[in-house]
Amino acid sequence: MNLEPQAAAALTRTRGFVAQHQRSLTATIVIVLAGFAATAFGIAPMAPDPADLPLRVISETVTPSGLDAQLELLAEHELSLYRSDLTRRSDTADSLLRRLNADDAAVALFLRDDPTARKLLDGRPGKMVQVRTDSQGRIEELIARYPAEAKQQFSTHFTRLQVSRVDGALHARTEAVALESQVRLGSGTVNSSLFAATDDARIPDAIATQMVEMFSAEIDFHRELRKGDNFTVIYEALTADGEPITWASGSEMTGRVLAAEFVNNGRAHSALWFTDPAAAGKGAYFGLDGQSKRRAFLGSPLAFSRITSSFAMRFHPILQTMRAHQGIDYGAPTGTPVRNVGEGLVEMAGWQNGYGNMVQIKHSNSITTVYAHLSRIDVKKGQRIEQGSVLGAVGATGWATGPHLHFEFKVNGQQQNPLAMAKASDALTISPAAKPQFALFADQARAQLQVAASMAGRTSFSE
Repeated sequence: MNLEPQAAAALTRTRGFVAQHQRSLTATIVIVLAGFAATAFGIAPMAPDPADLPLRVISETVTPSGLDAQLELLAEHELSLYRSDLTRRSDTADSLLRRLNADDAAVALFLRDDPTARKLLDGRPGKMVQVRTDSQGRIEELIARYPAEAKQQFSTHFTRLQVSRVDGALHARTEAVALESQVRLGSGTVNSSLFAATDDARIPDAIATQMVEMFSAEIDFHRELRKGDNFTVIYEALTADGEPITWASGSEMTGRVLAAEFVNNGRAHSALWFTDPAAAGKGAYFGLDGQSKRRAFLGSPLAFSRITSSFAMRFHPILQTMRAHQGIDYGAPTGTPVRNVGEGLVEMAGWQNGYGNMVQIKHSNSITTVYAHLSRIDVKKGQRIEQGSVLGAVGATGWATGPHLHFEFKVNGQQQNPLAMAKASDALTISPAAKPQFALFADQARAQLQVAASMAGRTSFSE
């Protein structure tokens, strides 16, 4: 049988079918190939072990372009150089630019004359300055970052000052920019003092102060701190465009302690920050068991100091007689911030005889607190003030033989022992509706504390 006419006819029909159903055939082929690919993936482990296959080394000589040719290519690209430094109290526009290796007389003149650009060298030192220059040292852009003008306990913004060239002319502007928060872990062991331990662990002083506040109702940091005590802390670090930013004192700007564990004399104390929706957005520290770490009154108006005179009979250093001391004296350097121990209203702020500069706060339930011998007063009469807010600074005004804070706690006008009253004050509670959310937060904090402790080679007690 002659098959050639039949084959030719079949080939003609096939070509016509392919032309008519080209898209369908393409999709089918793709699916079939994908199936083969999946099958190949499935049976790939049955192939020989690559380690058993023979190896072949191929060597090839690569000849680079000549040095002159490479230099010519580099010359076609404009270079931008970045340098950073901090402003100093003695800085002038010229000295700052010299330290930044920027040779630009026009910018130096602009920093001296322009009202906005002049803010770079006015006010506090320590501003972070970054310049971008061309290969000749001519400034293309200058950016300074520093804390917002109004210092608060937890700032949310920083100031960005920018000097740039637009069409050959220099322009300056400032803007308030939101700080970014980074979560950090820290851990340390006490050998001499808490602040020495936090310094060794590179934990900012503001975080150490918050830890003292968190656990002050359970640990007397003046007398009960022991060598070998250790701590683990999770806290917020605040950054400006991803860079750390500092106060005028040089301390790093931080946010809040999110969770912490402090082991004192073998006993573990844990806490986390929680905002109860039923508490009008106000947060507080609670133990991982839900028990409040915050009472209506702080244990001390100073974050960290020593008691030099207790609530008892004593020999008065000025009157030279035995008298009842109706408060507590805290020894601290002049200028140490003094905190309000409980939410209330400023009833008096000014000078009063032997008390010198004095502030009196009126609280609920006929309670008042007194802060005397202040070097400065930061509040005004009639002002409502939150717990922990700074109301002044330690001094030696009035009848004082040296810098210290005299602190009184009164109930119905009668002085009471401040330490006893702080411990007996009511604690905050979590609303029933918020307890499931708190339990979730506590589990997360427990896990994070365990991670931080393991990084320091210890076992967390918060289990």
